[in-house]
Amino acid sequence: MPQPEGADLDAIRARRAELKDKYLKPRADRPATPVRGVHHLALICRDVEQTIRFYHEFLGFPLVELVENRDYQGSSHFFFDIGNRNLLGFFDFPGHDHPDFTETIGAVQHLALSVTPESFAEIKKKLDEAGIDYLGPDRGVEDSLYIRDPNGVGVEFYREELGVFEGEHLTN
Repeated sequence: MPQPEGADLDAIRARRAELKDKYLKPRADRPATPVRGVHHLALICRDVEQTIRFYHEFLGFPLVELVENRDYQGSSHFFFDIGNRNLLGFFDFPGHDHPDFTETIGAVQHLALSVTPESFAEIKKKLDEAGIDYLGPDRGVEDSLYIRDPNGVGVEFYREELGVFEGEHLTN
């Protein structure tokens, strides 16, 4: 996202430093989180089959469930296994308008998925062979590949261990 004109970067950076000083505690001083982790992320898709083909067939995420949405008749709710007992879920809402993706408050900017160096190389090869554009190695970001799924959702394949950011362990 481009930097807005007139943004006072010094003020923004000073505010970030204030927030960090106020809220970010050393790892040893942080309480345990009250949750067990992410059960699933639930996103909206335009087309169930197109989404399944992308995640299941192209990326290799096993489809593990496909049922009717219990809260909306006619809508599908389906899940992919994204490893470590975590699920990526989607809903479709037939008959509803689905505008193009936009970065805005409340939207998912991207999903960052931890991958091994071997998986990273395989995914990069698949993207190159399929002619799918991405931001990544040789294109500005060495440890990540950023793509958009058929619904506009940003997906990052991050060559880093879970709970680690730029080589630093963030979780207990």
